Amino acid sequence: MNDIVNILGANIHMVTMDEAEKQALELMETEECSVLYTPNSEIILYASNNPEFMDKLNSADLTIADGIGVVYAAKMLHKPLKERVAGYDLVCRLFKDMAAAGKSVYLFGSKPGVAEEAAKVITEQNPGLVIAGTSDGYFTDDGPIIEKINSARPDLLMVCLGFPKQEEWIYDHRDRLNAGLVIGAGGCLDVFAGNVLRAPKFFCDHGLEWFYRLIKQPWRFVRMLALPKFAIKVFFKGKRYK
Repeated sequence: MNDIVNILGANIHMVTMDEAEKQALELMETEECSVLYTPNSEIILYASNNPEFMDKLNSADLTIADGIGVVYAAKMLHKPLKERVAGYDLVCRLFKDMAAAGKSVYLFGSKPGVAEEAAKVITEQNPGLVIAGTSDGYFTDDGPIIEKINSARPDLLMVCLGFPKQEEWIYDHRDRLNAGLVIGAGGCLDVFAGNVLRAPKFFCDHGLEWFYRLIKQPWRFVRMLALPKFAIKVFFKGKRYK
């Protein structure tokens, strides 16, 4: 059983990258469909203002600290996490493990054509990994997509619809999904497809990915305002626990 830190109502598991990788692989083998979420500061702030979404977020079998802001928040609450576990990095490690075992992944989300392009790159990087299928995120009827996923029976289903849509979709349909593990993976498909460049190592190592994204995508400024709001909210909560 993992220890958790509760950040503004969100339960974040206190795991290392190695531990998250091991547990994710184990969750793929369970009889029922398991769920892994990768919230950052923006997602947790949104959840703190939307109790119904918070319940959905906390329903996951494993919830990792995707953003450096979540790591800092845990420190402010005097329950430091072992380390940041970025969703993209975890997925990359899982792909290598799965390729060695001949396991399969289904890619679901983003604009038409992106999942297919991501599939090419992923299979080039991970020979032996089976792409069980792809679907884009532009749909009006869940039925055909669920049918397609269930026919493929993937070990891993990556749902990349952006928050809160991906978490809500997973929560609403997990009991109908014939998949080992489902991950809400945000913009991972766009990164694999090369449409979005991940921050260079220096920015990642120093917790400055948000700054790199702001430089590259200045239109994100309004969304970035969630970061100071999150920090202030956590700060005052932390003071109450001193």
